[in-house]
Amino acid sequence: MTDRALPAPAAPTHRSPLHWLNNQPYLLLSLTSLFWAANIVLARHVGSHVPPITLTTIRWFGVFLILLPFAWPHLKQDWPKLRGALPLMLLLSAVGFAFNNAISYWAMQYTEALNALLIQSAGPLFVALWSLVLFGVRLTPAQLAGIAISLAGVLTIILRGDFSALASISFNRGDIMFGASLVSFGLYSALIPRRPKIHQLSLISFTTCCGALMLLPAAIWEFLAGATLKFDLLTISTLVYVLIFPSTLAYLFFNRGVALIGPNRAAPFFHLVPVFGSAMAILLLGETLAPFHLIGYALVLAGVVIASRQGSAKG
Repeated sequence: MTDRALPAPAAPTHRSPLHWLNNQPYLLLSLTSLFWAANIVLARHVGSHVPPITLTTIRWFGVFLILLPFAWPHLKQDWPKLRGALPLMLLLSAVGFAFNNAISYWAMQYTEALNALLIQSAGPLFVALWSLVLFGVRLTPAQLAGIAISLAGVLTIILRGDFSALASISFNRGDIMFGASLVSFGLYSALIPRRPKIHQLSLISFTTCCGALMLLPAAIWEFLAGATLKFDLLTISTLVYVLIFPSTLAYLFFNRGVALIGPNRAAPFFHLVPVFGSAMAILLLGETLAPFHLIGYALVLAGVVIASRQGSAKG
C-alpha cells in the first residue's frame, strides 16, 4: 500500500473586530453621526472659550501627528498617486477640512442650537445636488423618499412636534455660515469617491495636513487679533475629544462608509446627527422623553433604511 500524504488542513481564518467593523458601512456612518452630534453640542458650549480657527488648525495638525506614524509607510507607497491627483487632493483638503470645519465652529458663536440642527438636516440635499451637477448622479425615487421621510423626522424632533414653529424661526449670519459649511462638506462628500485608489491613512493624513496648513495664516491672524486659547480643563477636554472622535475616527469611518455604499446612500445618515443630539439632551441634560421624540426617531430610521438600500441612478 502506497503512503499518500494527506492534505494539510486549511488554516482557520480569524477576522479581527476591526476588520469586521471596516466592512459595516451603516454602523460606521451611524458612529460618525454620533461623534459629529457631540461635536456640535460641544462647539456651542465652548464657542466663546476656544477661538474657532485656532481650534480647527490644532484639530487637523493634531490628527495628522496622531496618524503619521501609522500612515507613513502608506504615504510613501501612495505618493505617486497623490502627486498625480494633487489638484483634487488640495480641493478635498480645502472643502472637507479647512473651510468646512473653521466656518462651522465660527458659526456656532452666532447661531442657536435649534437653527444649527435644522440647517444640518439639509446636508443630504447638498450631497445630492453636487453629485448631480458634477457627475450626473441623480437620486433614485427610493433615495428621494428616504431623505424626505428622515427630514420629516428631524423636523418633528427639532420643532417638538409643532410644525407651526417653523414660522417663528429667524436666520442670522451664523445660520448662513453654518449653511455654507454644509455646502462645502456636500462637495467633499460628492468628490470623495473620485479620489485616487489609496490607503485610508494616506488620504486622511494628507488632507488633514494640507487643511491645517491652509488654515495656519488665518489662525495666526486670529491670535494677533487677541483671540487666544485658555489652557484650562475645559480647553484640554475639548481638544482631546475633538482630536479623537469627530476628527480621526469620524473621518476614517465616513470615508470608508462612502467608499462602500456611495455618497447618495450615505447622505441620509446626516439626519442622525440631530437625532443623536436630542438623545444626548435627554440622557445628559435630564430633558423628558416625549412622544414627538419617538415619532421623529422612527421617521429618521425609516428614511435612512429606505434610502441606504438603493443604489444611485445615472442621469
